[in-house]
Amino acid sequence: MSERIEHERTERWTVATVYPDMWVDPADDPRNSEGPGPDGELATLVGYLNDYRLTLRMKCEGLDAAQLARRSVPPSTMSLLGLVRHLARVERDWRNWITDGEPLPKLYEGRDADFDGAVADPAVVEAAFRDLEREQAALDEELAAHADLGARVGRERLSIREMIVHRIEEYARHCGHADLLRECVDGRVGQ
Repeated sequence: MSERIEHERTERWTVATVYPDMWVDPADDPRNSEGPGPDGELATLVGYLNDYRLTLRMKCEGLDAAQLARRSVPPSTMSLLGLVRHLARVERDWRNWITDGEPLPKLYEGRDADFDGAVADPAVVEAAFRDLEREQAALDEELAAHADLGARVGRERLSIREMIVHRIEEYARHCGHADLLRECVDGRVGQ
């Protein structure tokens, strides 16, 4: 390994003391993994989605704008801030998939604009998290209007179940990226 890369390597660490491979100790983890799971398919799916959303937020906590915007490995444009912007963008896109009306304008117009526009500016960071919260809430509200998970909606005739599972898959995949990105930023590890 070159000296330059070796010099940039961060020391691995975690705040967890009970299980050293965890992000935080169980008592400090906002994701509810203790006790019985939720009852029913919808509650289970929504629970997993919410846990992945929390995981992404946890991976971003405690970092400044420059750290959130730090790119992983060239030529990749991926960063934690880029992931937040990307997920806001896809939440908007999914909402457009299930509408029968005119689609809303895209967030971060242009190919890879969600990642390319993830710059080390506190205003960009604040806007990205605001966009993500707004888009999550809007799509959650749209989907909650359908009690039947098999209901098919929008021009694409997607089922509510398919949409929720697709969201879980997207967040889970990007939480894996977030694990690696955070470790690159400051060495913090944990699932």
